[in-house]
Amino acid sequence: MQTNNSQTLKTSGYTDAKRNIGTYQYTLASIRSTKKYLLLLTGISLIGLLSVCGGSKKERQVAGKPQPILDSTYYINYMNTDPLLKEHTDWAKKFYRERDFKLGWFKNNEIVPQAKAMLDMISKAGEEGLDPKKYQFKDFNTLFANLESAKRDSAKFTAIQKEIDVALSSTYFVWASDYYRGVIIPRDNEEIEWDVKKNKIKLHKALITVLKERESKYSYASFSPLHPDYARLKSALATYRQIQVAGGWPSVSANPKLKEGQKEPVVAALKKRLGLSSADSTFNTETINALKKFQSQQGMKPDGVLGTETARLLNIPIEQRIKQIILNMERWRWIPKSFEEDYLIVNIPEYRLRVYEKGKEQIAMNVIVGKTMNSTPIFSDKMENVVLAPYWNIPASIVRDELGPKIARDPGYLDRSNMELIDAKGNQVSPSKINWSSVTRENWKYILRKKPGPKNDLGDVKFIFPNTNDIYLHDTPHDELFSQAKRNFSHGCVRVERPLELAEYLLGPVGWDMNKIQSTIALGQEKQVKLKQVLPVYLVYFTAWADENGNVNFREDIYGHDKTLSKQYFKEVSAGLIKSDVKRNL
Repeated sequence: MQTNNSQTLKTSGYTDAKRNIGTYQYTLASIRSTKKYLLLLTGISLIGLLSVCGGSKKERQVAGKPQPILDSTYYINYMNTDPLLKEHTDWAKKFYRERDFKLGWFKNNEIVPQAKAMLDMISKAGEEGLDPKKYQFKDFNTLFANLESAKRDSAKFTAIQKEIDVALSSTYFVWASDYYRGVIIPRDNEEIEWDVKKNKIKLHKALITVLKERESKYSYASFSPLHPDYARLKSALATYRQIQVAGGWPSVSANPKLKEGQKEPVVAALKKRLGLSSADSTFNTETINALKKFQSQQGMKPDGVLGTETARLLNIPIEQRIKQIILNMERWRWIPKSFEEDYLIVNIPEYRLRVYEKGKEQIAMNVIVGKTMNSTPIFSDKMENVVLAPYWNIPASIVRDELGPKIARDPGYLDRSNMELIDAKGNQVSPSKINWSSVTRENWKYILRKKPGPKNDLGDVKFIFPNTNDIYLHDTPHDELFSQAKRNFSHGCVRVERPLELAEYLLGPVGWDMNKIQSTIALGQEKQVKLKQVLPVYLVYFTAWADENGNVNFREDIYGHDKTLSKQYFKEVSAGLIKSDVKRNL
């Protein structure tokens, strides 16, 4: 998953997905035909008429009049009449108060061109996985026509101006809240697990930027995505919808015994599914390489074998993949407007860690995350310390469920396992004094810990970013597990594949090289080293993304978060965005 902080959005095509189109090419002009869409376009065209025909006497008279000022109660009463608008009233208050209650969408009593740009963007909201109908609650076609006909009636013209201005602002806030902040707000929804620091976008400031009354380093004025990753998913969504409109992809049966050069009917379907131009039934090198690439993009070992699991992934319906893309676009709206220059990010379903410095990837490695029953939480914090030769303070839940019964049966278990039991002051405690069968998370007042050494479950290094979840990154003595394609084996913490390399990178600025790190670990005494500056850490959950080359990647929903979000999201967003009638949104 690419997380580069650059605001320059790469527009290169989605190589694999576009190849997959093949015979699926579709003429988009023929499918933009819904009544709502035409109505909105009519309104947009009227804006053009209103803003360019300034030559007649009555229009010169209108243009010469001072623009009206809004009464603060006007927009409050207007928005409070509709529950959809009411929740955005605070944004309207901030917007109009900051401009001394002057109209925002008129200049010299003419509608500014940004209104047309916004309404055009909203008409294409389906391209963002949003539902345009949600933002088309006002008939601007009629309002604009009424404004034009009211130019001889100053009072009526002013009244319609006010209504249009507040209606456009309301429309922007409803749309922008969904587009920039998310349809579902995790912090307001207990069912959605996402404790990453929130996107603090100020929508009234964004609107002021749209109206070209302030500068911003963010792309509000062009209505462009804030993150390149979102932009690439948007392009993937368009491509997958084209495939869907053209009939989806063919079914492919498993055939694990298929050998290179062999001819089988299933190969023709496989080639079509992989987007290859050849349609014959020969399982050739090109097909094997394309199959390996597909497997890599699904997080599988790329062995080029058409096995049962590969066939299952090939046959996942296009509608399901479209839905998955939309859900992950939504998650990008929850990410802060921009990452820091330097940060570390772990994408849990990808089992992958990356470190960025000045927005460029410096380190990438595999990780092991929590089992389904001990899922790694999704949150953000700041790394402060690296601990060499660490003790492992065993969580009370593991003491209760796993180790307590073993120690109760065998008092010598602690010594053989290189463990010790101490109290809060660090004094040794005999295990025979503990009623191990009554241990709970609440009454556990001791510390059961494993001493530094080769048998320590944390390995030689752990990376601390203090948090209420007691989650950290660490080494492991079980390196063999990193060779697995699916790596959810831990109790919740994140095990890293090359911890010494990561430690050297992080501690280099404070004078620690690999020799110093290794010699300190060899002493077998815990050593905590503070970073030169704290490093932001993000533990996130993305099951679909596209890389800079346009390759669309998917991963399994290992914790069921996609399923939970899907129920919430598609209650709010029309299911028509998933079904075959999505063609109207292309």
